Amino acid sequence: MVRAEVPPFVRFVIVGCRRERRRYLDRALEIIDSHAHLEYPQYDEDRDAVLQRARDAGVATILAIGGAAGPDHLASAIPFAEAHDWIYATAGIHPHEAKLATDAHFAQLEELTRHPRFLAIGEIGLDYYYDHSPRDVQAHVFRRQLEIARATKMPIVIHCRDAWADCLAVLESDWRSAGLGGILHCFTGTLEEAQKGIEMGFLVSFTANITYPKNEPLRAVARQLPVERIVTETDSPYLAPQRVRGKRNEPAYVVEVAQTLASVRNSSAEEVAAATAANFRRFFRLGDA
Repeated sequence: MVRAEVPPFVRFVIVGCRRERRRYLDRALEIIDSHAHLEYPQYDEDRDAVLQRARDAGVATILAIGGAAGPDHLASAIPFAEAHDWIYATAGIHPHEAKLATDAHFAQLEELTRHPRFLAIGEIGLDYYYDHSPRDVQAHVFRRQLEIARATKMPIVIHCRDAWADCLAVLESDWRSAGLGGILHCFTGTLEEAQKGIEMGFLVSFTANITYPKNEPLRAVARQLPVERIVTETDSPYLAPQRVRGKRNEPAYVVEVAQTLASVRNSSAEEVAAATAANFRRFFRLGDA
């Protein structure tokens, strides 16, 4: 295996005959994982260790996403936010599961927004790649959740895959005037689409898919966006960075997102981590921005 060149702020140690590679920071780095699915069963055997590795890597805050496993699990992120003062929660009905949404789920979502550790409604949106739910149903559930977000004055976390024209159209007609913005999670669109989102008050979030060799178009987008509109995420347990691609992702690996953003922006990982963390805190009014 050929090891990629590593910036000076990071050193790698091989542990257990190539079975595990742990990342240590030579200097303090503080970063935020703005999107992780901590309740997923992939973490059942070592969840506490995963969270500790995140802290050791410099992850100051995780935004735990609730409900992506289905509308019966809307409150799934809340226990993590209650147990850890550095974790916050969201909830939303994912477009994959839109066909399962009921009025009771919408009522529960509205109730969850009153929780003191709750920051946003999401992930919500449109997914035309898999079409697990009919597109008209996806659009209806998306709009219902925008109504709840507007009524409760909550920002939103957007999931959009192969549906940017329709997603941005809905946001323009049903959301922009709310003035609440949100996060374009796991952004995979064009520069123009990112700019349209920014104009509507969104932050653009990049995951470790930006590390994949064939993803130069996405790196080009990241290079051109204003740093004050960017945040970092893992989408754990999915989208592990290139060096461990195909394995389980975890919040500690958000450092590698910062590393890649720094490389394409001719900056340092510390600067990217500090800027994106400040963006997140400022947007959600968490202080210390």
